[in-house]
Amino acid sequence: MLKAVAFLATFLVASHAAAQEQRFFRIGTGGTGGTYFQIGGALASAISSPPGVPECQRGRICGVPGLIAVAQASQGSIENVQAIAQGKIESGLAQADIAGWAWRGSRMFRQSGRMEKLRAIASLFPESLHIVATEASGIAGLRDLSGKRISLGEPESGTLADVRLVLAAAGLKEEALKPRYLRIGQAAATLKSGELDAFFFIAGAPVPAIQDIAAATPIRLVPVPDKIADSIIKRHRFLVRDEIPAGTYSGVDVPTPTIGTTALWVVSADVPESLVYAILKALWQEPTQKLLQSRHPIGNRIRLENALQGIDIPLHPGAARYYQDEGIPLPPPILD
Repeated sequence: MLKAVAFLATFLVASHAAAQEQRFFRIGTGGTGGTYFQIGGALASAISSPPGVPECQRGRICGVPGLIAVAQASQGSIENVQAIAQGKIESGLAQADIAGWAWRGSRMFRQSGRMEKLRAIASLFPESLHIVATEASGIAGLRDLSGKRISLGEPESGTLADVRLVLAAAGLKEEALKPRYLRIGQAAATLKSGELDAFFFIAGAPVPAIQDIAAATPIRLVPVPDKIADSIIKRHRFLVRDEIPAGTYSGVDVPTPTIGTTALWVVSADVPESLVYAILKALWQEPTQKLLQSRHPIGNRIRLENALQGIDIPLHPGAARYYQDEGIPLPPPILD
């Protein structure tokens, strides 16, 4: 009898282990000083539930059984969508405009071609263009950038792509500046040391690296004038008027008009439908919402009711099924 019980216990443990087959799921984020990295880390924690973890209990975060998610630092949106298309990662965070251009094979993706397998699973939070200058630089407007030492964002980033739209709309040529192409952490450190006059960065506010600078060095946020913002928005539907509220950063006591976009969570079409459904079930539970809010203030803006806003690439079938089950109307089919 004891042998039978021991055999049955061994069988049940083996069956449970098989049911919880270990799977890895990578999330491309951004530089370690930016919002993508912090939110990506929270997402990875929320959806992970490695084999051997106790069953989910009420009120606690319930990940996807057997899933080990990892947030990977990257250069940002462009690198993330490219890595998804190349099968190097399963998912990533990306600006809505970058994702749209990648899926259509337009702008910076013309030569590499369409990324037809790119799919959206959720719209996460709004992102604002920050133009951060030291007070000592004398930069108050876009025209003042001419001849100054400016970081335009690192190569393969969504920031650099959108900065070029702003410069073109403002009638500024890139070569008229003294451009550098730095990660947010490098840009922040170089600005603080006085070797840089200003830098651009697109992220959900507040950005940790900018908070650190503002606490140590007098800064100002350079506005994007309404006329320039309108000319950009008219041509690029993924971008919208935006405003960084007064008091977001130490010493910046007035609201700053700018432009913005939306951060999307995107995946490959090759990710199984059942896995995407399970990931979204883990994402849109109350304990996960509390985790996101605790990691970064922008977590308060990540809400189920906004999950389909600003998406202009096809939804993954697993996402479409999840939102239908939740009673959320799906957007009309995306046309090429």
